[in-house]
Amino acid sequence: MIPEQSIRHCPCKKNKKHASCCSRQIPLGMVSKGHEVFVHSIKGKDDTKRFLKGLGFVENAKVCVINQHGGNLIVTVKGTRIAISQAMVNRIYTY
Repeated sequence: MIPEQSIRHCPCKKNKKHASCCSRQIPLGMVSKGHEVFVHSIKGKDDTKRFLKGLGFVENAKVCVINQHGGNLIVTVKGTRIAISQAMVNRIYTY
């Protein structure tokens, strides 16, 4: 159980589940092959955010890293495999 105090100070101010995750947000590019994570937020310009959301990278979406090569990733999002560049990968923050 998360203390009520930490919820008020949570950066994303969403719910109790997020209160503990905010301190351990990491870019998708740092997730190891074979691990599943959830999208916390997307950083960048509006066009970039819209593009990534169109691919399925929305808050709380489950992402599984299938393969890594030179910073680029192949991931599964919402049942679809997607190849994504390192530049885009570093804009997606997960927990």
